[in-house]
Amino acid sequence: MHEVTFVKRVVPFGKPILGEAEQQAVLEVLGGPVLVHGPRVKQFEADFAAWTQSPHALAVGSCTAGLHLFWFDLEIGPGDEVIVPAQTHSATAHAVEYTGASCVFVDCEQSTGNIDVDALAAAVTPRTRGISLVHFLGLPADMDGINAVAKKHCLPVLEDCALSIGATYKGVHTGLLGDAGAFSFYPVKHMTTAEGGMFITQYEDLAARITKKRAFGVDRVVGERSVPGVYDVTMLGYNYRMNEIEAAIGIEQLKRMDGFLARRRENFAALSAGLAELPELTVLASGGDDEIKGSHYCLSVVLRESLRPLRFELVKALNALGVGTSVYYPRPVPHMSYYRNKYGHEEGSFPNAAAISYGSIALPVGPHLDLDDMAYMVDAMKQALSEVQ
Repeated sequence: MHEVTFVKRVVPFGKPILGEAEQQAVLEVLGGPVLVHGPRVKQFEADFAAWTQSPHALAVGSCTAGLHLFWFDLEIGPGDEVIVPAQTHSATAHAVEYTGASCVFVDCEQSTGNIDVDALAAAVTPRTRGISLVHFLGLPADMDGINAVAKKHCLPVLEDCALSIGATYKGVHTGLLGDAGAFSFYPVKHMTTAEGGMFITQYEDLAARITKKRAFGVDRVVGERSVPGVYDVTMLGYNYRMNEIEAAIGIEQLKRMDGFLARRRENFAALSAGLAELPELTVLASGGDDEIKGSHYCLSVVLRESLRPLRFELVKALNALGVGTSVYYPRPVPHMSYYRNKYGHEEGSFPNAAAISYGSIALPVGPHLDLDDMAYMVDAMKQALSEVQ
């Protein structure tokens, strides 16, 4: 079979983009007296709120912390159920499990990876206390359909926005479409604070409670105490704060987000167009019209069924050509050992999520790459397919 001749290059799947501004911001924090409860966290919150047009943004230790705080605040527990997408990161489900409530998993749409609204509606029971969802790979879920189900049954809606910073649904940023949303700043996400996350909501009373519950439930943080060291604990809380170093990085990263997202859109469009001619695979939907704008975390290709047994051979061939790959996600969450053992779901359950988890390969489109990298990946995919077939 004809082989494409090209010069090998290295195309990492993910790479944090940190420059002099971030380094200087960290050094300024380290040179000062305040590492927590300081002004940079407040500034980062204000900047993020303005950028997403959110009334309330609260910095937290991780996206998982933000998700957990929501269900913790709702006071759910044993005997309660929360509907959770089968196709997501385990953190979406873990946040429910921490409370003692049960996850009721729902399959996804095969074309998007987002939660299937009809399956969601059918999963509601008298014990359902909430709906959790993820905007898969940064593509906003069908929020009109989800909110219609939630309204019918008076259920709160939590958005896992770990991969959807910059994504909007009918002009509204993800995280503001339900009752609250949580974002991730893990190193290979759209922006990073090394670790850390952000919780956003439209609701002032919820924001006020989460503010206290992310910091042990104390009534007055350090800067609010009239007598140093004197405070009360008025509710149960966690140590889910963000520190000043992380916030300093986040302030600088947020300034670059518009450019980061523009490069992602450009890269995704080029890679998607180049792969469209290959009948062996299908590119998952990403959004792109005026109503649904995705954040293009990565590009995920789903292999035709006959090729899926050769997926890891294809991955090895791509990696050998210098192309970094990943899988989103390695299994549907209810197929992970902990959840399978607890809830008893069989391997054949959640067929759409299974088709994506067991039959897809994720390719990078981040701002550390350019259009030449996209062209290289198209050629590398053709070469890899020719080797494994």
